[in-house]
Amino acid sequence: MSDEITLISEEDDVDISSKIQKNYIKRNAKPAWYLGTGFLLFWALLFFAVVLPFFYRMPTSLTIEDDHKGEFIGDRAYNTLNNLVNIGPRTVGSNANEVEAVLFLINELAAIRKVLLQDYFTMEVDIQRASGALRYTHMLNMYQGVRNIIVKLTPKSSTSESYLLVNSHYDTVATSPGAGDDGFMVATMLEVLRVMATTPQSFEHPVVFLFNGAEETAFQASHGFITQHKWAPNCKAVVNLDAAGSGGRDILFQSGPSNPWLVDYYKKHAKHPFATSLGEEIFQSGVIPSDTDFTAFVEHGKIPGLDIAQIINGYIYHTKYDRIDVIPRSSIQSTGDNVLSLVRGLANATELHNPQAYEQGHAVFFDFLGLFLISYSEDTGIILNNCVAVVGLVLVFVSLWRMSSISSLTLTQVLQRVLIQLILQIIALALGLALPLLIAYVFDSFGLSLTYFSSLSLLIGLYVCPALIGLSLPITIYYQWKKDDKLSFPYGLQLALHIWAILLSMLAIGLTAYGLRSAYIFTILNGFYAVSLALNLLTTLHDRDYNWTGLVMACQVIPFLYCTYRTYLLLVVVIPMSGRLGSAINPDLAIAGVTALGTTFAWGFLIPLINIFRRPYLIVLSILTVTVITVILASSTDIGFPYRPRASSERVSFQHVRRVFYEYDGSIAKDESGYLISFQDRREAEPMKMRSIANARSIRPDCEKHMMCGVPLYDERWVDNRLGSVWLPREQPVQLPAKANLTLLSKQILESNTTARFEFKLEGPDHMSLFIQTYEDDFATLSNWSFDRTYLENPPAYPLSYHIYFTYGTDRSPLNFSLDISKPNGDFEVPLFQLGISGHYVETKRDALTEQFAASFPSYAALVDWPSSYDRYIF
Repeated sequence: MSDEITLISEEDDVDISSKIQKNYIKRNAKPAWYLGTGFLLFWALLFFAVVLPFFYRMPTSLTIEDDHKGEFIGDRAYNTLNNLVNIGPRTVGSNANEVEAVLFLINELAAIRKVLLQDYFTMEVDIQRASGALRYTHMLNMYQGVRNIIVKLTPKSSTSESYLLVNSHYDTVATSPGAGDDGFMVATMLEVLRVMATTPQSFEHPVVFLFNGAEETAFQASHGFITQHKWAPNCKAVVNLDAAGSGGRDILFQSGPSNPWLVDYYKKHAKHPFATSLGEEIFQSGVIPSDTDFTAFVEHGKIPGLDIAQIINGYIYHTKYDRIDVIPRSSIQSTGDNVLSLVRGLANATELHNPQAYEQGHAVFFDFLGLFLISYSEDTGIILNNCVAVVGLVLVFVSLWRMSSISSLTLTQVLQRVLIQLILQIIALALGLALPLLIAYVFDSFGLSLTYFSSLSLLIGLYVCPALIGLSLPITIYYQWKKDDKLSFPYGLQLALHIWAILLSMLAIGLTAYGLRSAYIFTILNGFYAVSLALNLLTTLHDRDYNWTGLVMACQVIPFLYCTYRTYLLLVVVIPMSGRLGSAINPDLAIAGVTALGTTFAWGFLIPLINIFRRPYLIVLSILTVTVITVILASSTDIGFPYRPRASSERVSFQHVRRVFYEYDGSIAKDESGYLISFQDRREAEPMKMRSIANARSIRPDCEKHMMCGVPLYDERWVDNRLGSVWLPREQPVQLPAKANLTLLSKQILESNTTARFEFKLEGPDHMSLFIQTYEDDFATLSNWSFDRTYLENPPAYPLSYHIYFTYGTDRSPLNFSLDISKPNGDFEVPLFQLGISGHYVETKRDALTEQFAASFPSYAALVDWPSSYDRYIF
């Protein structure tokens, strides 16, 4: 009797299972397709309602009435900044930088000294005038008499010989008032110093506040301090404060190296955390066209630290629009809160006595919506990434086994379907990346790059929607085509998510093995999906129609918020930078790539779920419609025009040049004047359609014919973008306030009779460059010189010549130097080398003709210009 009952029960189980499978594939039970568009809109609204408000959230600025609390007073710092900005542009060597700004800082420090708690602290002020040299990119960067204003605040109870260094710079680029870069941080430091000096809250280590006067000339002043100043050997860590934007939150984007304890202090003390080691890896890869004093401290001082910067609104960075009116008081309060608390914390750090003892590799760190910071060591990250990946893979296998045991398929048959889904997912990933890149390429081919530059919302239709189409199309077509399967449709949909989890696990393991700390992003995505999968497996939700989707969506909220938050950060930083990358690079490809990757990570577990709705192809068509409308708007209306006056300008730099070519016998081969114009983005002059530059020609032929193109290339950026520059002749000679004067002091044959020494004296403006190139066809070589020999032994690659970039601060004594030219046959009565001298008069006003030329540019152009000279000699 019992055997018969058992047999009936097994048959009943099979019948019930069959009914369940039939019920699963009832398409009419699915929600309507338009609810699927609502599903996508929900996640989009989540970004606008949560991510954006938190991204721009800042505290209310404190007023003078709050002064008694020992807190950072944003209003006072703001007023300090206003007074500094009123000085105007402060280029190295100018009166504004070397005199007015210095007097401003001395007066501010004197005011702080008056309210100093002398029972608690001593305050020492030192003014350094430094001279030296360092290699920077492909040039030798020399400086003479640049200034540093240095303050040491020491508790009277302190016996520590280890100092904390805090740095910012008060100089600016030409034409810029420098409110954001870096007056903002100067004012912040002054207020931090004031609060610490007037609050009876002691600390263990002395704090050195370095206000350096030459950062924009490739870290000259910071190099002078860290290699020459008496307090530099005692500085054990640095907090560097800089800017690539203005008016937002400050971000920690570099740490260490090899001192993760510094991030722990930031985590503990930063009141408004904003940080990511992803930014650190991107910045240090060299793809970002920028650098900070942090590099000088780490490379030349061998000290670890934290690099913190303003990054919002990079459109005005290094332009005349970098003014105080674009900076809200809440911004300086946010940064001040962070810096004050962080400096106090680090000034009490035990690790500061001997940072080398705490070197433990790099740190992994990231904030979540500015609410809190997560950080751990690189070793911990390796363990965590691999463990989460393995757990995810195990849970996926358990799910596959469960599907096999409940359905009428063997595990092998389930795995066959996994293989099909894997192929589909790889195709989807390829399409998700390829379609945005294709749009970027096509737009650039038609001269329509940077359409999103002023209208970031266009990114949704141009790149986000095509990425979603690519991600959803293969699986949607597959399920529409293959309507009947022994594996239920909900199970098949789960397979699509499992495949994405498998790919993420493989990426996490591979990139972790490669040493990429940013693999933590895959761990976040994997971890939250693993949680939802584990909960579904522990309940009956895994096997009950589409009920498992609720937990999946709930667990995807945090990863979605994080991925869109981090992607938005990258776009906010990189898009303004695309306006100063030069014309050789198509920035749309980079922006499309970043957007597509961010979309893929944020939507990877969500976009397959459109298939729980009826007619999912209509949802895909809805996304396509958004793309089509956006393409029309971007390509044929003013919405897609990249530039706006004041807000998002097209950057144009030009020099009014007088260039003279001297032959070997001293005769003049060429004496002409013109404008050397460098358009700094992809579109160059095309949007302007100006008659005044109709006769401009590319300098490419000059670059093939002359050393360094025969023009006064100002610095490494001008050198890098030289092939995109144009020359516009002008009939009226450029009148210079003075002339760079090169004097040959002597020429002597050394004892070996195969080497001739040339001694020179150079006098000129506060910014000059020397270009040196021998006639190697005649076997002449530059064997020695009076400059840094390490640069001589590792010259820049051809066709670049030796480039000596030279800056005066307060010491304007002539530059005396010697060059040793060796030649095997000892014949030194023939041309041996070329010497090019460029002089840059960055503070000189335009003449009438140049004013007329500058006025011909449209209102959206941000001009930076100055007179310059170039003299080519042959010796």
